[in-house]
Amino acid sequence: MDTSKHPISASAFGPTAVKRFCRALLGVAALLLLPSSLAWGQGTPSPKEAYLYIISPSDGDTVKGAFWCRFGLRNMGVSHAGDNFANSGHHHLLIDTDEPIDPGEPIPQDRKHLHYGAGETEALIELPPGKHTLQLVLSDGKHFTFDPPVMSKKITITVSGADADANASGEREHAVHHAHGRIRHRHTQTARPEPRTSTADAAPDNAKPSGAIEFIRSHFGWGPSSPTTGPGGSTGSK
Repeated sequence: MDTSKHPISASAFGPTAVKRFCRALLGVAALLLLPSSLAWGQGTPSPKEAYLYIISPSDGDTVKGAFWCRFGLRNMGVSHAGDNFANSGHHHLLIDTDEPIDPGEPIPQDRKHLHYGAGETEALIELPPGKHTLQLVLSDGKHFTFDPPVMSKKITITVSGADADANASGEREHAVHHAHGRIRHRHTQTARPEPRTSTADAAPDNAKPSGAIEFIRSHFGWGPSSPTTGPGGSTGSK
């Protein structure tokens, strides 16, 4: 075979070409050795129209004690942790955190990052009294964020203490009852007595005669039972 028409350049196997070839091999090897979970977790695509939001409570709400937080999701599905269905994931609730989620790491699991890997779409939350922030993040089955991230708007709520409210209500009720008791007592003490008939207006039926009339009756023989009897015991009729 005649090779004179296709000469092989000596530079094809020179040091520069060998270095480039080795770098290419190293790049391929790095991709092959990348952990499958990390390769899957990073850059899991999400639909552009995906929308995650908190149904309740609303931004600025005041809640008492424990409350229900309800999750809303559009144009994606809710699945369990460990599932690898397209366009689906599970919820995470971020509480009082401003730290950004690292796309190269799974979402942390602690008191500020609550996981709902069973596919929950609502949760009963109990927080100490005061102001708190809430935000939802959707992740794939391995707890990695999507690309682009599917996150809700961060809202702020105020939690009032249920026990404190109950105590305050009890104190107000007691104060009202106590005040009413004083009013009733005051009315009892200051109530006017029922009007009574004066002795000067009407004498009792069995009232005794005065002393002068009794003296005359005893000396002239007038009996109390014979008002018509005259002096000497004679009657007034003939």
